[in-house]
Formats: sequence, structure tokens, C-alpha cells
Amino acid sequence: MGYKLINLQLPAMYRENYLKSRIQKMLGIQDLTWTIENKALDARKKDQIHWQMRILVKSPELKDPKPESRPVLEIPFAKRQEKAVVVGSGPAGFFAAFVLQKAGFQTTLIERGADVDKRGEGIKTFESTGQFNPLGNYAFGEGGAGTFSDGKLTSRSKHISVEKQFILQTYVDAGAPKEILYLTHPHLGSDKLRQIVKKLRQQFEEMGGTVLFETMLEDLKIQQGRIKEVITNQGGIEADFFLLATGHSAFETYRMLMKNGISFHTKNFALGSRMEHPQEIINKAQWGVSQLQGVKAAEYRLTSQSDKNHPVYTFCMCPGGTIVPATAYENQNIVNGMSMYQRNGKFANAACVAGLNLNQLLGREVTAMETLQWIEEMEGSFYQKASAYAAPYCSIQDFIKKKMPSGNPESSYPMGLMAAPIWEWLPPSISHAMRQGLKDFSRKIKGFESGNIMGLESKTSAAIQVERDENGLCNGFQNLYMLGEGSGYTGGIISSAADGIKAAMGIVLGK
Repeated sequence: MGYKLINLQLPAMYRENYLKSRIQKMLGIQDLTWTIENKALDARKKDQIHWQMRILVKSPELKDPKPESRPVLEIPFAKRQEKAVVVGSGPAGFFAAFVLQKAGFQTTLIERGADVDKRGEGIKTFESTGQFNPLGNYAFGEGGAGTFSDGKLTSRSKHISVEKQFILQTYVDAGAPKEILYLTHPHLGSDKLRQIVKKLRQQFEEMGGTVLFETMLEDLKIQQGRIKEVITNQGGIEADFFLLATGHSAFETYRMLMKNGISFHTKNFALGSRMEHPQEIINKAQWGVSQLQGVKAAEYRLTSQSDKNHPVYTFCMCPGGTIVPATAYENQNIVNGMSMYQRNGKFANAACVAGLNLNQLLGREVTAMETLQWIEEMEGSFYQKASAYAAPYCSIQDFIKKKMPSGNPESSYPMGLMAAPIWEWLPPSISHAMRQGLKDFSRKIKGFESGNIMGLESKTSAAIQVERDENGLCNGFQNLYMLGEGSGYTGGIISSAADGIKAAMGIVLGK
């Protein structure tokens, strides 16, 4: 049996028998099987949109040996008496707990929010009645904030290839489509993620792990640089290792950690709003047609350096998606985006944000505690000015021209729109930078200025960063780790999950 790696260009809409015939013709063989190693859409020329594919062919008619396999994550198992507590069931927390349990630790995973089914009901009630549920919302609950998102599985983090492969294969084993193993820009969609996080929890419990929902971390018991016990609203839990993956929205947890001597500092983050267009406008601009068979929906990723003080860029683009009320707390108003696996909604949305350094913005050194307060006040001001959870909006053109909007546009946002001068609600330098960026974006994508911009986008990344080592161990502590987006070192599902895996493997291997 021999093997051959080949590269092919295929039409956007191709069938498997066509792919097979192309391979047979290229290699001059008939008896074969194949696996797709990589698949990326090339839309640089609108009249020649195609898939770029790398394929591993297997056939008795070939002679070359099989290429070396990708390295895999080896998790050594041993019967252990050591206990671990992991706080937070998002990607970082879950994968840390999953690896520790696989290695033989007695692992307890606690989550302040509800399980995914109860969480979904809480969100449904919130959007229909305006009654916020602290246990079931877009920020907290089983699977973390990523469960109700687009489920993007891309990452620009380097040196995580082994961890990434483990994450993707774990998702596939839990029911994710196999295409995530080879697509250049894979995603799961919120509908599939809800099923997957539930299946992963069941796998974790079948291995002997314990999951405690609606269990809020309230305090730490510390003795000479070691955590002895975590105090929760359900009682205390003792363990040998404690891994915190609380996410970047748990502000009261941040404050509790600072009170207990865990050090944080302010870091650069971003602020802005979310844009929305009919998906058809984006499809036509990117592809030249309103629909392209074989591809779900067109995407974009835009940057601008027109403002010399703040980089402006789009973030978390959700094709065929929905804008959602993503507040973590009552009486605050922020938005985010999500989409389902098919990405077949009427609208496309993405954040337009400006990077900022709060020290420079305020003209003084700002502590981590002050940073949290500043963000809370910003989110609270949008709630007060919008009279609850309606999304303040204007058109992109209105934002550029500083003109009050008129009319009542259609939107995917479920809790209503309110015409507002959003540029006045944001810090002046941020509004100025966004205005320059939006002008650039409108030159790059035809019809872009016709879209709307709405709400406050304040959680693209953590605004503070814990002081820790490369394995996540907090400075000054012997057994306390802080992981994922809440640590301020990662962003997104893959990089956060990899952060959790690295910390867990460090514990397993005694690093």
C-alpha cells in the first residue's frame, strides 16, 4: 500500500465522485481511498472562486510510504489520590478538567451558571420578557460564553498544534462534523455546540469526574502560598490543585482574587459596537453573486490604521448570524454575535472595535481594580441611556456623519432597537478612530456603509491580565492556576482550551 499527498483546485460546488475522478486522472490510478488534509476557499477572483485542497491518497497502485503522522497528545494515566478543583466550564476549564481526569486525578468541575438546557431556557425568557437570569445568560453557564456564539475554531496562537489537534478530535468524538479537522476556518455554530458541550460533560462524568452547576466561587482559604480550599455558595471543597477558568466577565470573582493577593495589571483591550448587514450584501461584495452553491455564507475580516492612535478592526464576524444581548449582569447593556452551524440567517454581523490603552486614554496609571470599574460604568451607562436592554443604533453612514438616525430598520437583535447617537456614548477618541475605520471599510466592501451599527461591544478580550508563569501558575502561589480568557492571555475557543490543556499537562507531568 502506498500514499501520495496532492493539491487540487475544485469548484465551490463539487461532488465526491468528481473529486475521485480528478484524483484518478491526476495520478493515473483507479483503486484508491483518500482523506482531506486541508480545505480553504479561494475567493480572490470572483469569477474563479474555488476550493484549494490538500489530499492524502492511499492506493495499492502507489509506492510512496505514508507521511509521518501528526504528533498526538499523550496523557499518561495513573491511579492517583490527588484531587483537583476546576472553576469554570468554558473551553479552558473543561479541557483542563478533562485532561486531569483522563490522567487519573479526582477532578471536580464547578460552574456558577446552569447546565446548557436550563441556560437556554433562561436566555429564551430573558429575550422575551427582559427578566435577566444570573444563572442562565450569554456569559455564564455550561460551556462558557462560547456555547452561544459562532463557535469559531481558528486560532493565531503559535506552538499549540498538538493541543489543537486533541481539541478538534475531542469535539469530533462528541459529535462535531469531521470537516473541522481540515477546514482552514472551521466553526461549529451555537446549535451544535450546545449538543457537544452536553456530550463532553457526560464523557467527563463517565470517567469519574464530578460536575457541580449553580456553584459560585466566593472565596479562597490560603495557607503559606497554597490554596487549601475553595469556598462556594454550596460549601467548601478541598483539593491539591485549583485551576480557575472563570472567563473575562466574572468581575466579582476578579475582585475576590485581588483581595486574596492574586496580582493583576491592566492590559490593552478594545471597545466599540456591532455592525449588521443583510447577508446578501456581503455575499455580493465578496463573491459577486447573492448565493454560492457549496459555501454557506461570505465572511470578511477588516483592519484600518487610518487613526494613528487606535487600530480599528472587525472582530468575531458571524455570517448568517444574530446579534444578542450578552450582558453578564443585570442593569448593564452589551451586545455580541452568534450564528448556527448552517449560517443561513438573513443578516451578517461583526464587531467594529478600536484597540485602546486605558492608561493613555485616561492620562494616568490605572489599576486593574479601576479598569473593572471603568468598564462597568460604561456598560451601565448604555443600559441607562437605552432604557434597559434595547440596542442603541444608527446606520454606519449616520455614525460617520454624526447624524441622528431615522426609521425603524429590520434587525436580528431580539430586544428592540433605539435610535441613538452612539458616537456620543463612546469615548471621543474611540468614536473618532471607529469613524475613520468605517470609512476605510466602506471603501473595501461595496455597500458596507448601508449597514447599521449598534450597542456596546466591550468584551472582545479581557481588560486585565493575571501575573502567572507559562504554565498558568499564579505568581506567589504553589497550586493556584489561572487559565483562559479570564487570565488575559488567550482569546477564543481553541487558544483558551489549549491553555487549559497545557496547565493540566504541567500538573500531570510534575512541571
